[in-house]
Amino acid sequence: MKRILATMLSLFLLVSFFLPSRALAARSLSIGLSGSDVAALQNVLIEKGYLATGKATGYFGPLTEAGIKKFQCDQNIVCAGTRASGYGVYGPRTQAALAGASSINQFEFSGWIPYWRTATGTADVLPHLSQLTSVMPFGYTMKNDGTLADTAKLREEPWTSFIAAAKKANVRVVPTVMWGNGETIHRVLSNTATRIALEDEIANVVKQSGFDGIDIDFEAKKHETIDYFSTFLKGLDMRLGNKLLYCTIEARMPLDHRYSPGAVIPPDAMDYANDYKEINKYCDRVEIMAYDQGTIDVHLNGIRSKPYAPVADPAWVETLVTLAAKSISKNKIIVGIPTYGYEYQISLLPDASFEYKVLWPFNPRYAIDIAKKIGITPTRTGAGELGFLTTSATSVPAGAEATEAEPTTIPPVSTLISLNYLTWSDAKAIADKVALARKLGVRGVAVFKFDGGQDPGMWGVLK
Repeated sequence: MKRILATMLSLFLLVSFFLPSRALAARSLSIGLSGSDVAALQNVLIEKGYLATGKATGYFGPLTEAGIKKFQCDQNIVCAGTRASGYGVYGPRTQAALAGASSINQFEFSGWIPYWRTATGTADVLPHLSQLTSVMPFGYTMKNDGTLADTAKLREEPWTSFIAAAKKANVRVVPTVMWGNGETIHRVLSNTATRIALEDEIANVVKQSGFDGIDIDFEAKKHETIDYFSTFLKGLDMRLGNKLLYCTIEARMPLDHRYSPGAVIPPDAMDYANDYKEINKYCDRVEIMAYDQGTIDVHLNGIRSKPYAPVADPAWVETLVTLAAKSISKNKIIVGIPTYGYEYQISLLPDASFEYKVLWPFNPRYAIDIAKKIGITPTRTGAGELGFLTTSATSVPAGAEATEAEPTTIPPVSTLISLNYLTWSDAKAIADKVALARKLGVRGVAVFKFDGGQDPGMWGVLK
């Protein structure tokens, strides 16, 4: 019997030796412990974006504990307490959850509710909270002195009732801080005192208000702000503790989509304002603003049928995500999806190319009402959106009968003055982006915006 047991033990040790080094441990792990099982845990946390360091040390220190806490909070296991309660401890329940997350991640649906449509936005989302992972009240703006302004009045109704309902439904509430003044952003973040003061203020607001985290949306930053912004995110992440840090960033295009073949690429073409690798270290979710494409992609402009000025072509979105995923964990990437459209005035230039002038953005109802009024049926564009052309003005040759040109076709060049082109994101276009995000293996999608004006069929595809 002893010989059999010894043989079985030897086989067990042999098999254990050849098990993958990333197999997760059976014992509970907590701060101060070390070993190969800790290293295996750290490797999985690194892969899943919960541990900023790029190398497993085998020692369970404060960074590993913070990563476990974020994971526990993310999975609604435990989000506060002491080690005695299991918070920050890699125990049986957390082991099971992380093992599940290692094979498949929950696909997340989130979105922004703008402060300028608070009443309709909250009313629209309220019946659909069960479909969402997070809601981002698009609500905090910044003053010139680098302090927060609660533009949405999140401590008042209807926000207070809405936030309570979201929490009851286990939906994260992660308000957005939006800032679009590059000069002021640089001035505040490049000054150590004002930067730290802002980090403290934001972290205190999150904790005192009981939010699940904060979403940082600092746009129009200058290249020289890049390191200061990274330092700001590092400090904010440290101050937030177990709270989540979402980062909303501008889309970054590959050079072959920004410049035509043979074009001289300027030396500052890659002087970006965001350091993707640093953002990956400190942000729990990275929301890519994959919209407002217009005419910026020269490659797609050349191969798509005209007119072509989409809000977001799936082919364009795929290039953005593929590029970002080289530096940012897919487990953190959230694809931004638009729910609105744009109206353009289009002019035909002497070289037979089109010139597009943005008139204004709109919610779908605007375009649908115009189409009904003039008797047009919107069609699917080359970018997968809905759209149509309508004549805004045409010249009539002398002696000809004054009839309106067919609005769904481009009039002859000799008679054309200008056309109006409307294109927008409907439920089908939204469904295409959701399918793309799933195909690319990213964490989820975030809709901009929930305001009651989007295609109501959207709720049927956010699932």
